[in-house]
Amino acid sequence: MAAERDAELLPVPYFRVVFSLPAQIADIAYHNKAVIYDILFKASAETMITIAADPKHLGACIGVLSVLHTWVLGTHPPSARPHDRAGGGISLDGTRWVACRPNFFLYVGVLLTSVPAG
Repeated sequence: MAAERDAELLPVPYFRVVFSLPAQIADIAYHNKAVIYDILFKASAETMITIAADPKHLGACIGVLSVLHTWVLGTHPPSARPHDRAGGGISLDGTRWVACRPNFFLYVGVLLTSVPAG
């Protein structure tokens, strides 16, 4: 089964990008799961799509696969959103593949300062 799934992947490097909730929001998230995690899913995807589209960073239209994940086993609420994504995207004019730099998807500093406010 894994070999079949591997055959479906693009022949490019893949990166894991993780967006986490601050610890101060964990209790709010636990009691308001649908609202908080909806905001986290939308804000993290929008951030990566917006930054990747900027020609200063990648200049490409990317796809995003998001998963709600907890780093702590047990009863703690989920607190992180990993995004597994291909190392590049389709050019903004739709004519070619734009590869990211080797071993580098997007600059973390830009992602940290660009998360939409909700």
